[in-house]
Amino acid sequence: MTACASPPPATGHGNETGQGHETGLEHETGQRGETAHGDDGRNPTGGKDTRGGHGRNGGKGGNVGSAPPGCVITADGSYAARLALDGESWFPERWTLDGPEPYAVPLPGNQPEEPGTEVLPMTDGRVLIHRLAAGRHLFSLLYPTGPGTGELPLGAVECADPAAELRLLSPAPCGERAYALALGRSATTVWLVAGGAFGPELLAQVPGRCSGGVWLDGTGRMLALDQESGGRTKSVVVDLEQGGAVSPLLQIADDSNDRVLLADPDSGLLLIRSDAPSPGHDRLGWGVLGSTLPVRFPECLRVPDGHRITPFAIQPGQILTPESCAVALRVDGPRGSWVGVWRPAARRILHLPAPEGWLAGAGLWSREGVLQLPYTAGAVRCGVARVGVPWEATAEESQEEFREGGREQVGEGARERGPGCEEALRQEVADASLPSRAPGGEPSTAEPSGAEPSAPGVARPVPLQQAPLEGRVPEEVTVG
Repeated sequence: MTACASPPPATGHGNETGQGHETGLEHETGQRGETAHGDDGRNPTGGKDTRGGHGRNGGKGGNVGSAPPGCVITADGSYAARLALDGESWFPERWTLDGPEPYAVPLPGNQPEEPGTEVLPMTDGRVLIHRLAAGRHLFSLLYPTGPGTGELPLGAVECADPAAELRLLSPAPCGERAYALALGRSATTVWLVAGGAFGPELLAQVPGRCSGGVWLDGTGRMLALDQESGGRTKSVVVDLEQGGAVSPLLQIADDSNDRVLLADPDSGLLLIRSDAPSPGHDRLGWGVLGSTLPVRFPECLRVPDGHRITPFAIQPGQILTPESCAVALRVDGPRGSWVGVWRPAARRILHLPAPEGWLAGAGLWSREGVLQLPYTAGAVRCGVARVGVPWEATAEESQEEFREGGREQVGEGARERGPGCEEALRQEVADASLPSRAPGGEPSTAEPSGAEPSAPGVARPVPLQQAPLEGRVPEEVTVG
């Protein structure tokens, strides 16, 4: 990507704390255009995959591009933001999630927003908005001011390359900064667009076109990107505090496409998508950052053609026990989307009916293992469904199927076999779980893992580096 100009922030829309009333818009409010998005299916605007949909190119076996998520949630789960529709007018909306009951605050501007305008919540309650006007990418912070909306312009990024695309990355772990990824013809740049001292700031330049964007640590320093090079895609890690130093993260085979979808800094659990075990067919797999154990591709995560599974949330707080982490999955098929939950130790997927009006692809786990799914339906403008997962069902049943529209009661929850799936997914025969890295023995699959670990600490995310493909085991593919 070529050089980008970043003008100084404008003034007149409040102050740095988000207080004070709006006195008039001083930047281009009437030139809001639809934002260009990257090719990985991600659009953190209220239309996540906040964190999913990577790698839509090539292959069968469930390799269908998933739609972007319905809203974006901060890493700590305190706020969410989406682009809401009122009649024919789009406007930003902030959700507060950390109180007794969730509630929504509309943040409309002087004019309706364009469809596709990106919004991203900050942990101080403000909402970052990214607009495109006359080839310039404009960034502002929105906040409620009594009956109106305050707006603090942060500046703009102007790309000399007209073919360049720029999109917001998923919320940073700290919640105080926001980043964007600009894709040029021959290079990709990482920008700090909120939280800096002087407006948008160029942080790193990575050769080639990159997609994805997954945070590997809890500070917002290590960023995983999926880099295209030589006709293949490999994941690399960018150190934003070392001048954008780039190093390999995931390379399974020379001719494979390997992408990082999601990571959890506490446990080190890493969700990936790769065609290494089945050339031309993308598979969902998992590994552990910094571990010498192989990357695994469980058979239960395989789906029929025309369907796709995308992870969107990992249970936090499972220090050193990645096999016990619950993972929420968005399952997309010809007849719609629903929710799947899985963890490495269980070796199977539980299918759950999504709440009516689910903002598909959005959600988060509590440390206790309760899945929270935002939805809006009818008179409920801002709702969060809380789902306790009956993990004991995974130990009792011997087979999991995807079927057309089937639904079955399992314990206290419902498992939806999912509309649109036409063939069964076999249960894994080989043991797919990793030995527990925490003191005290084997992980349990009979109940959600919500207990505090006996040895608290923070797992340092070490790059996976190379994991050569040595072969495959029937019913489960092991890479390593």
